[in-house]
Amino acid sequence: MAESTFRGMINFLGQIGIYDVVLPFLLVFTIVFAVLEKTKILGVEKFQGEVYTKKQLNAITAFVIAFLVIASTRLVSLINEALANTVILLILSVMFLLLIGSFYREGEDVFLQGGWRTFFTWMMFVSIILIFLHAVRTKDNQSWLEWFWGFIRGNWKNEWVASLIFVVVVVVFMYFITKTPERGNGKGNGGGNGNGGGGANH
Repeated sequence: MAESTFRGMINFLGQIGIYDVVLPFLLVFTIVFAVLEKTKILGVEKFQGEVYTKKQLNAITAFVIAFLVIASTRLVSLINEALANTVILLILSVMFLLLIGSFYREGEDVFLQGGWRTFFTWMMFVSIILIFLHAVRTKDNQSWLEWFWGFIRGNWKNEWVASLIFVVVVVVFMYFITKTPERGNGKGNGGGNGNGGGGANH
């Protein structure tokens, strides 16, 4: 099968370093610069009574960090692999919401609330951790996730490993059992009753 023009263009962009140099650099620079601007960790300056962040200093810092990241091929490969798996996780989440939305009537919003939102939030958090553990490699080209899983399988019969797993399960179980549910603010209802009473007096 002959290679299409667009596929050839994609391959050409990969050969000149767009995917392993330019895009990782722009990504790291943008994220670091945004964090520095938001946190104002490098300080602020005042001009005519207005407070401004030190954009030049933040930009230089983000520029240097981004260059140091792309200088390491291991970090670049980690970023590329982790981002690809994260996008797959995002697509799965969207597809799940689309399937759930097929059971809703027209005009109803599809949102996760209550315990379902908490459950899926924790599931996404754990998934992100697993994605990065799978992306980080050892000197033997084995991911940290594979190493950890092999360590658990080889030592799960030991007393200290079994005790650690038992403690984690108990702590998680006790947290969900003893967690106090959020209570809504009743001031709005009280204000509504008061206004209703005022209307009755008139």
